[in-house]
Amino acid sequence: MPRFVAKAVLKPLPAAALAAAAAVLVGVLYVILSGPVHAVSNPPAALSRLQPLRHPHLAPDIAIADGRGRLKMLDAFRGHYLLVNLWATWCSPCVRELPALAALQTALKGRGLDIVAVNVGHADAKTIRVFLAAHQAESLGVWRDPAHAFIRSFDAYGLPTSILIDPEGREIARVVGTAKWDAPSAIRYFRHLLVTVPRPLS
Repeated sequence: MPRFVAKAVLKPLPAAALAAAAAVLVGVLYVILSGPVHAVSNPPAALSRLQPLRHPHLAPDIAIADGRGRLKMLDAFRGHYLLVNLWATWCSPCVRELPALAALQTALKGRGLDIVAVNVGHADAKTIRVFLAAHQAESLGVWRDPAHAFIRSFDAYGLPTSILIDPEGREIARVVGTAKWDAPSAIRYFRHLLVTVPRPLS
């Protein structure tokens, strides 16, 4: 008795179907590639003012002075995430959030986040050091803007302003105003960010 073997016949897809499938694929790739290149989106309520940049760009490489007057370029912090906080002694909201920044720094010590609180006023190093100690923020250290370049270079025309820079030296987000930096949800957010590898920009 003869045996019959059924064979599947593959018919080519119509051109219209192929075009539709290609369009869907392009759309998916666009959504993926045009989104933020870091895991900095969807911050918790404590960081509700944190605004991710859709198109991260290189941060200006400008100099800050430490408590001894020694200059250091921002590029020297590459390899770590960097949170630059611009503040002044006369700015009440700035002063209120200093302890929270110090607490965040302590919670994430050694994990790859540097916090640089730059005084953009005219106070000298001694005044800043005493001021930080009086507001439970001595651990932040003394950083000054001797050339008064930060506000202009970062287009930061309100205080406080905090700029988040990735390990490759690109600004990826900023906060205009205060944030609850020491909230448990904020600390968890940064812990997650610090183990995320940034995707290189094309």
